[in-house]
Amino acid sequence: MIHHLALEVGPETMSAEGAFWLAAGFKQVRVPESMGPGFAWYEREGTQIHLVETIDPSRPATRGHVAVIAPGFEETLEQLDRDGFQVAEARTIWDARRAKVTTPAGHLVELMEFPPAPGTELT
Repeated sequence: MIHHLALEVGPETMSAEGAFWLAAGFKQVRVPESMGPGFAWYEREGTQIHLVETIDPSRPATRGHVAVIAPGFEETLEQLDRDGFQVAEARTIWDARRAKVTTPAGHLVELMEFPPAPGTELT
């Protein structure tokens, strides 16, 4: 299980990036004081997204992405749309609807209706 993903975000987009994760159904959680300033953490069902304020953030990948399960998939898409995020439905895989959206900081996020069954090991 992956506990968290840390994304570099420029200071000018920290607030908008946080708004994206809130619209995607995550809740903001307290960052340990020992971390110091420049962080914002968001969590849903044990998965966390850590925003790391960085003066010169790395360029986000163009195909690489984070995929998150979006309980209430349709409602999540509607909320993102209401909040002004450009959501594009993607092809259905594993019999689950999927959508992709680019966050204000340029990170590609895949939203999944539900997780797939466990993979089959290669032998």
